[in-house]
Amino acid sequence: MSDIVIRAGLSVDNALATFIETEVLTPLGRDVDAFWTGFAALLAEFAPRNRAALESRETLQAQIDAWHVTRRAQPHDAAAYKAFLSEIGYLVPEPDDFTIGSENVDAEIATMAGPQLVVPILNARFLLNAANARWGSLYDAFYGTDALDAAPAKPGGYDQARGDAVIARGRVFLDEAVPLASGSWADLTDATRGIAIADESQYIGETEKGRLFKNNGLHIEIVFDADSPIGRGDALGIADIMIESALTTIADCEDSVAAVDAEDKLLAYTNWLGVIRGDLSESFEKGGKTLTRQLNPDKTYTATDGSQGSLSGRSLLFVRNVGHLMTNPAIHLPDGSEIPEGIMDAVFTSAISTIDVEGHAKYGNSREGSIYIVKPKMHGPEECALTNDLFDAVEDLLRLKRHTIKVGVMDEERRTSANLAACIHAVRDRIVFINTGFLDRTGDEMHTSMQAGPMMRKGAMKASAWLTAYEARNVGIGLKHGLSGKAQIGKGMWAAPDLMGQMMAEKIGHLRSGANTAWVPSPTAATLHALHYHAENVFDIQQGLGDIPSVDILLQIPLAEGTNWSEDELRDELDNNAQGLLGYVVRWIDAGVGCSKVPDINDVGLMEDRATLRISSQHMANWLLHAVVTETQVMDSLTRMAAKVDAQNAGDPTYIPLTGNEDGAAFSAARDLVFKGTIQPSGYTEPLLHAWRLSKKAG
Repeated sequence: MSDIVIRAGLSVDNALATFIETEVLTPLGRDVDAFWTGFAALLAEFAPRNRAALESRETLQAQIDAWHVTRRAQPHDAAAYKAFLSEIGYLVPEPDDFTIGSENVDAEIATMAGPQLVVPILNARFLLNAANARWGSLYDAFYGTDALDAAPAKPGGYDQARGDAVIARGRVFLDEAVPLASGSWADLTDATRGIAIADESQYIGETEKGRLFKNNGLHIEIVFDADSPIGRGDALGIADIMIESALTTIADCEDSVAAVDAEDKLLAYTNWLGVIRGDLSESFEKGGKTLTRQLNPDKTYTATDGSQGSLSGRSLLFVRNVGHLMTNPAIHLPDGSEIPEGIMDAVFTSAISTIDVEGHAKYGNSREGSIYIVKPKMHGPEECALTNDLFDAVEDLLRLKRHTIKVGVMDEERRTSANLAACIHAVRDRIVFINTGFLDRTGDEMHTSMQAGPMMRKGAMKASAWLTAYEARNVGIGLKHGLSGKAQIGKGMWAAPDLMGQMMAEKIGHLRSGANTAWVPSPTAATLHALHYHAENVFDIQQGLGDIPSVDILLQIPLAEGTNWSEDELRDELDNNAQGLLGYVVRWIDAGVGCSKVPDINDVGLMEDRATLRISSQHMANWLLHAVVTETQVMDSLTRMAAKVDAQNAGDPTYIPLTGNEDGAAFSAARDLVFKGTIQPSGYTEPLLHAWRLSKKAG
C-alpha cells in the first residue's frame, strides 16, 4: 500500500481508515482508539482460526484425493466411501433434534414470501434500483418483456394493441389475487360506486392515488388516475397496478463484484453506508437529461379504520460478506500478512449497519433492530461455528446485543450440504436464511471428487441424482429445524433476464418445492416473479413437505462411467465451457465488472458471476486430468471462443480483444483457471482472478 496509517499495530489504507473513523465511528459516538485496539485483538484471535479452517479444508481434500487415486481401477464402493468420509471427519453425526432460536427477525424474512434480488454493491445505480424494487409496475413488467402472451411492442411510440393486452392481463391478475364478490374486474365500469371484493379483509386502505389490497401476505396497489394517458382510456380509470415485489435484496460484496484492493473495498463500504444511512444517490444521463436516483420513501395509506399507516418503500437489505478464503491488501496484520477479507467485511459492514440499529438512518432498514449478513462458501459445521464466534466477537466490539447480527448460510459447498443440519445447529440462534446454488455446488462437487474419474457432461449434471437430493434435502432439513415462519429457505437465480416468459412458466417450481424466496436478476423480474407468490401460498405448501432424501444419494458422484464421447461432443463441451469462461473473465479482469449480462455460446444473455466460472473451469480441468481431452484441444477451443467473445463485444468501444492479446491478463487468467484448476483451493477462481486483476490495475 502506498498510503498507510498505523492503527493498533495494523497497517491500514489511509482512505479506508479515514472513512471508518469519520463516517462510521464518529457518528456512532464510538471511541476511535478503542475500536482499533479491539479490532486488532479480534484479528489476533480469529485470523489464526481462519487459517486453520483453510488448512483443514486442504487436509480433507488431500485425503479424499488419495482415497480416489488408490481405488481408481476399481468400481466405486459407495458404502466404503461414506465410511471413509465419516472416519476422516468430513461427515459428522447428525445433531439431536433442535429448533432454531432466531429472534427479532423482520417479517420480510420470517413471515412473508417473495422474490429476492442480488446486486453488486460496487454499482450505486444498480444498488439503488434493487433497493427501490420493493414496488414494481405490473403494467411496465408486462409491456416491456416477453412475459405477456401478445405481440411485442412496436418501435417508436406507444403500442395501443399491446397496451390493451397488458391492461387485460392486469384484470386477470386481479381476478386471481383479489376476486370480486361477483363477476370479473374486466366487467367493472365505475370505481366510484365501490368495488365489492369477495374477502373484505383483503382491503387495507387508500393511498394517495389508489387502493391497497393484500393477498398471501403481499400488497397490491391499484392506482386510479383518469387524467393519465393510461387511465384516460381505462373503464375504471386504472393507471397502473403496483406489485410488492423484491421483499429482500442482497447487496453483494462477493461473487458478483471484482473487489481486489483497498480502493474497491472502500467503494463497497461507501455504497453500503449510503443505503443504510439513506442518502445514497447517483446521477446519470438518459435521453439527453441528467437524472438523479435516490432511495424511495415509504408508501403511506389511510386504513379502513381511518388510522394512518405506512409500508416500506424499499427492499429489506442483506449484505453478503466474502467467505473465509481470500485476504485483502487493504489492511496488513502486525506480521505483515494481509487481513482475512471475510473478517474485515464482518467488522466494517456490521459497524455501518449499527447506524441503522441505533436509529441514525433516514429511513431505517430493519424494523426489528437486526443486521443481516449472508456468509457464503462455508465448508461444514466447524466453519459455521467459526462464523458464529466471529459474529459474537463483532457484537462485543460494537457493543451490540447478542445475536443482533443474523446470518444467511449459503448451502453451496458439498461438506455443508452433506452436514446441513449440523451447520444450521452451529448458528441456530442467528440463522435467518439457507439457500441452494447449483453452479457453485456443482463446482465443489467436481473439485471434491476430481481424482475419482472423468465427470459427465455439464448439462447432464442437472438431471443427476445428487442434485435432486441436494435441493430436496435443503428444504426438508430447513423445515425440520423450524425455519418456516422464522427464516428464508431460498432457491437460486433465474439467469436469463430477457426470457421472462420462460421464467413465468418454470420458476413457480421453486415455490412448489417449498422455497419462500428465490433469486431473480432484475427489478422487472422481481415484479413478475411476485405473481407466483400470489398464485401459491408457500407456507401452506411447506406444511405438506418434510421428506429428506438420504445422504447416500447426495454422495453419489456424477462420473461419466466409461462414456465414450465423439469428437464433436468433446468439442461442443469444451467450446461451451471456454466461451462462458472467456466471456466472463474478460470483463472481470479488464473492466472490473463482477456480474453482468454475458452472451452465452448461443448469444443468449445470461447474468453471470464467479460461480459460472468455477463450474466451467473445473469441468475442463477434470477432463484434462483424466485425458478425456488434450491440452491442444483445450487451447483450440479457447482460441476459437476468444474470437467469438470478441465478436460478441464488438459494439463496446472500451473492449480489449482477446485475439492477438493472448499474453494479456484476461486470456492468461482464463488459461490459468483451466490448466491450474486442479490445484486451486476448493476449485475457487478468486485467487487467480485477484492476482490477474491486480496485475491489470498495476498496468
